[in-house]
Amino acid sequence: MHIHILGICGTFMGGLAALAREAGHRVTGCDAGVYPPMSDQLRALGIDLIEGFGADQMALQPDVFVIGNVVSRVRLPDGTPKFPLMEAILDAGLPYTSGPQWLAEHVLQGRHVLAVAGTHGKTTTTSMLAWILESAGQQPGFLIGGVPLNFGLSARLGAAQRPAPTPTPLGTAPLFVIEADEYDTAFFDKRSKFVHYRPRTAVLNNLEFDHADIFDNLAAIERQFHHLVRTVPPSGRVVVNGLEESLTRVLHAGCWSEVTNFGAAVSDFYAVGNPQAFDVMHQGRPVARVEWSLTGVHNQLNALAAIAAAHHVGVPPQEAASALASFQNVKRRMELRGTVGGVAVYDDFAHHPTALRTTLDGLRRSLGSSARILAVFEPRSNTMKLGSMKSQLPWALEPADLAFCHTAGLDWDATQALAPLGVGQGQRAQTAADIDTLVAQVVQSARPGDHVVCMSNGGFGGIHAKLLQALQNQ
Repeated sequence: MHIHILGICGTFMGGLAALAREAGHRVTGCDAGVYPPMSDQLRALGIDLIEGFGADQMALQPDVFVIGNVVSRVRLPDGTPKFPLMEAILDAGLPYTSGPQWLAEHVLQGRHVLAVAGTHGKTTTTSMLAWILESAGQQPGFLIGGVPLNFGLSARLGAAQRPAPTPTPLGTAPLFVIEADEYDTAFFDKRSKFVHYRPRTAVLNNLEFDHADIFDNLAAIERQFHHLVRTVPPSGRVVVNGLEESLTRVLHAGCWSEVTNFGAAVSDFYAVGNPQAFDVMHQGRPVARVEWSLTGVHNQLNALAAIAAAHHVGVPPQEAASALASFQNVKRRMELRGTVGGVAVYDDFAHHPTALRTTLDGLRRSLGSSARILAVFEPRSNTMKLGSMKSQLPWALEPADLAFCHTAGLDWDATQALAPLGVGQGQRAQTAADIDTLVAQVVQSARPGDHVVCMSNGGFGGIHAKLLQALQNQ
């Protein structure tokens, strides 16, 4: 089969392309501003990439067009379509589908799917679970919205047959771990992506309001999470964070599968000890101990979720905990990019206020009160650009000693939002409309022993390399 993917450079669609190529399909694709790292990964796989969404791509004559959710029916100010290829596909009546639907029909069929959903921590928890199953000899397939350092790639098919030495009562279907996103599927399918995956093991890690561009309120997202719960079979398991009231409401709307909860002291799985070295308790008794390099209560909860999910497919908690000792996290999750003059510069994907707070709080716990943390952040997500959560920023940045905000593209006043911290040179927060000014502010404030955390869900204008270079030039 020849598939042509519109919006191929996104993390999900790029992973799908890699899976399709591995499965033997011919894969081509297009995107606007075909960009690395995904473009480099895809070209290395022999996948032809085309710049833009021109209607001339109809000449490729693929068997099906796979449409990413970046594509829409929007028109430019002059009245011409932004995505002429999509208009040509519709006019010609050619076959097209969404990425999640293609994946469900051509990759996930016949597999035991383990889906990890949640507002925060999806990529990290999915990576943990995949690594636990890999360490247990299960050779899982996976599709992850990032690159787990243990694997060095974001997607693979995995074993065609489950290499289980002692099959569980659930059978011997090969395992596939997927990051289950609640964002919509495509312009023609406004359901959340994860509704397509039909998991037998569904992790509900946490749930807060996000994606203000497509959801009106938290209740609307809870409804989508309940759609996911409805797809889990009776023999399946829903692994749910027992600390989240929103998830309690989701399950109270109806659940027809086994439920295992984690996090709270009365949960099936909970932790005793600090996030870097803790005992795993299962139904009140210690069953494993995790000692690893990750920090933060959020990662402790992520670990419990992964251990509980792996337990459903026959991996004992002790074996799962041993695997986590060698877990190397994911690129762009507190990834140390370099140290110059005693100043450490990190890259992190955090963009929601809660994610900012948990990232900074985790670093604070590991460093203690004496080291300084400089938070450099870009409100880049659609939710943050709309200003829906600007009032939470002072709370989110509280664990940092200094905060620096990139304000380009915002329709709201960042100086006003950060006013509780004190804004201006010599104060706790500073703002800048361009990257170079932001870099200058950080470099002027930094001193040996500081930890600079750059947080964005985009490339952030290459700020990490610019900071390291500027520190070197001092």
